[in-house]
Formats: sequence, structure tokens, C-alpha cells
Amino acid sequence: MLVCGTQIAAWPKCLIAAAGQGTRLREKGESKPLIELGGVPIIERVILNARAGGLDDFYVVTGYRGTKVRAFLDELSERENISITHIINEEWQRPNGLSVSCAKDVIEGPFVLTMCDHLFDPEIIKDLLSHDHEEGTVTLCVDYNIENPVVDLEDVTRVNCTKNEINNIGKIIRDYNAFDTGIFYCTSAMFAALEQSAKEGDESISGAMNVLGAKDKARTFDVKGRLWLDVDDPMAFGKAIVYVDQGKL
Repeated sequence: MLVCGTQIAAWPKCLIAAAGQGTRLREKGESKPLIELGGVPIIERVILNARAGGLDDFYVVTGYRGTKVRAFLDELSERENISITHIINEEWQRPNGLSVSCAKDVIEGPFVLTMCDHLFDPEIIKDLLSHDHEEGTVTLCVDYNIENPVVDLEDVTRVNCTKNEINNIGKIIRDYNAFDTGIFYCTSAMFAALEQSAKEGDESISGAMNVLGAKDKARTFDVKGRLWLDVDDPMAFGKAIVYVDQGKL
């Protein structure tokens, strides 16, 4: 177990942010990562889908009700023979960028970053891993279908991009042509960008991507219509149940 600030780690790796409180799904359970979809906790579905996509070394940042989440992950690790390393974010109330920063001295080399409540088609990960990534850049998987019916327009992070470069990203930008799917291919450039963005008053992952965009270091990767879903409120949870029952997630 690693507390934010301690060390270790090789590739392929996957960092999962699971430290937040998840208040909008509170009616479904006290700990969002452990809320079940079709009898399987959300975070287990995320990990198994990521493994099906080619990732086999997991690092999970926990915070709120972390003891219970870590106990479940230990059981999952043993049951499924999956490598899972714990990273603890003791300041989980702060924006999500801090959870990623907690991995700075833990993960060496490139890694895939995703969220504990974002479900996705494993083919997205397979394609992302086979893509030729530029050194010193960070790549965000985006959905160019801005009419996608599974997306909550009131909450989704919007992206303005030209070709495969990010110009702007945020929840309230008006000029956008893609959605943030919550899946990233990161290099160490992400940690430097998070640090700079925090100094500028924005501790979010989106803030870091805007820093990278200003340096022409933020890239996009098209998910090509493949299914993904941010399960962060009761409406999205209902959609997820349908897709799980259909065997699509």
C-alpha cells in the first residue's frame, strides 16, 4: 500500500482514480466504486474491461471510504489473479488532478488513466495501446458524436479540438466538437502539467490538459463510435443497467 508521496513501478499500467465521494449516486450505495451493476461492482467492471483491452498492472487511487474499497480490491486481485497496487489520496475532497499527482513517484513510464465510474468497450483500450503516441504528449480518448444519447450534456466534459490536437477542454465551454471519455494515454508530461495547473489555481485533470494544449502537447484519439458511459448519477446508472443486461458493457 502506498500513501501519496511514496514510491515504485512498469508497463502496461493502468491508473484508476477512485478517491472521490460520488454524492450523486449516494442513493445507490455509500461507496461509488463498490456500487453493483448486474451484481458486479463498478470498479470491477472497469478493471476487467481494461484487462480485456490489454492492461495487466493496475494502480488504484482511493480516498473516501478507502479502507472498504481497498479490501474489495485485495479480494479481486486474489480471485482474478490481477496485480493491483493501492495509492492513497488523503486529500480526496480536492479536485481529481490530485489523485493523478499521487502516482507521480509510483508509476514510471507511460500509463493509461481512467476513472472508477467510466465504463467502456475494451476495444477502445486495444486501439489506444496500438496507436503511435508522440513522446512528451498526453492523449485523450474523445467521442466526436456530440449527439450521443448516452451523454449527459449538463455534466460531460467538452473538448474543442482541431484534427488531433486539443485547443480547449472544460465542462462549461460553449465551442466544442467532442466529449471527454475519461480515458487517457499519459506520459510524465501529465504530472508536470498538473503541477503547473495547480500553481495557476486549477487542480483538475482538465486544467492540466489545457496547460498541455497551450504547449501543443495535448492530443486526441477518436473512439470511433464505440460505447462508453460515465456512471455518475441515477440516470446514467439506469442506462448502464440496460447496457450491462445487453452484454455491451
